[in-house]
Amino acid sequence: NRSFTFPQCFFSSLPLPGFLVNQRAHTVTVLFILTCVLVYVTLLEETPQDTTYNTKRGIVASILVFLCFGVTQAKDGPFTRPHPAYWRFWLCVSVVYELFLIFVLFQTVRDGRQFMKYIDPKLGVALPERDYGGNCLIYDPGNTTDPWHNIWDKMDGFVPAHFLGWYIKTLVIRDWWMCMIISVMFEFLEYSLEHQLPNFSECWWDHWIMDVLVCNGLGIYAGMKTLGWLSMKPYQWQGLWNIPTYKGKIKRMAFQFTPYSWVKFEWKPASNLRRWLAVLGIIFMFLLAELNTFYLKFVLWMPPEHYLVLLRLVFFVNVGGVAMREIYDFMDDPKFYRKLGQQAWLVAAITVTEFLIVVKYDPRTIMLPIPFFVTQCWFLGIVLILSWTLWRFFIRPPFPQFVTLQLTSKIDKIINPHQFTHNGDITLRYKDARRRKQEVTGDCGRPHGNGGTATPSGRSKLNGISESLRHRKS
Repeated sequence: NRSFTFPQCFFSSLPLPGFLVNQRAHTVTVLFILTCVLVYVTLLEETPQDTTYNTKRGIVASILVFLCFGVTQAKDGPFTRPHPAYWRFWLCVSVVYELFLIFVLFQTVRDGRQFMKYIDPKLGVALPERDYGGNCLIYDPGNTTDPWHNIWDKMDGFVPAHFLGWYIKTLVIRDWWMCMIISVMFEFLEYSLEHQLPNFSECWWDHWIMDVLVCNGLGIYAGMKTLGWLSMKPYQWQGLWNIPTYKGKIKRMAFQFTPYSWVKFEWKPASNLRRWLAVLGIIFMFLLAELNTFYLKFVLWMPPEHYLVLLRLVFFVNVGGVAMREIYDFMDDPKFYRKLGQQAWLVAAITVTEFLIVVKYDPRTIMLPIPFFVTQCWFLGIVLILSWTLWRFFIRPPFPQFVTLQLTSKIDKIINPHQFTHNGDITLRYKDARRRKQEVTGDCGRPHGNGGTATPSGRSKLNGISESLRHRKS
């Protein structure tokens, strides 16, 4: 804790804006504040005699102490903006949420639903699901007051939520094709599972026009535009003290909430079998997490507008980006990233645990027989995916990367023999051209016959030039 005086150039090289945000963990400071709070509660505060209140307070205090430890001591992830402690905080929240899910999983169905009353007394009561189906006429001539009432009825708070959700999902996935596939696949899942959850029963135009085209499509388009801006944006960070104007300082503070650097995701699912299976696994887990949103509130009796549902979405927004980046790094460079990232591991565990809670708490709904034509459609889709996988990677596998490089090099030699793409060919061609040039220069400068003095060869000329340059430099 000694104080040192650093020059200003040291702070200008830091990626964070100086005194506003410091990358130090402040472990001693956090420990001191935490100790002072515990001493105050122990010695100066009288403990209430309410057992329920003390239980809740003790659980919250335990969680806060764990968060303080994790924020200061946990390992950093791939993101550093706006501050590494922010992402360490959400990593610790992921651990707490997973432990909470494990606790709920080990309870009986009745006790688990009644346990939610400790969080909010309004919970623990069965709620009817809203049916979005019914009259699917876009224009209802029978309603003289408002023939467009069906459209206005669907314009609730979920419309901007869909748009904002898919805007953020696009920033997380960073690929237009994967976002559109997930968007369309989820609508097929709603068609397939509307016999289990009435909430999935929607009109055709609500599925494909309101959701896919308007809300999801516009969100994906806005997200791709933002990704284009982030990929073209110059990432040259300057210290706050080196910015002369106040406008520049304020702009630098605002850019603190943008990425420190940018990595473009190139999933390339058809390049090899490992990446193809990884992309299929990502899409499957993404869809499973989406379904868990509806099934969890159904089995735990939470209304759609409850703040816990919103907090879960906020949680996945913050941890999803880190998890996707860790998955991409693990898939793209397995030699350097030898293990799956910590946030990705926790997100996968949370998704699976949520699904197990749904299966345990309401197996009757999950096991309702799927209609036969829906089963035929999914069977056909699975067969097509398996057939394409076998054809692409086993019957007609793609060329390995080194074979592709060799073929490209040979084709370039035939088309343009003076240019080569492979580094080794460039080096060999350069040496060969230099040797031929020296031979030609020596033949032209050598006198014919036996008389006269020999003219220095090309190699000696080059050596003489290099010697004169070396003499001038010295």
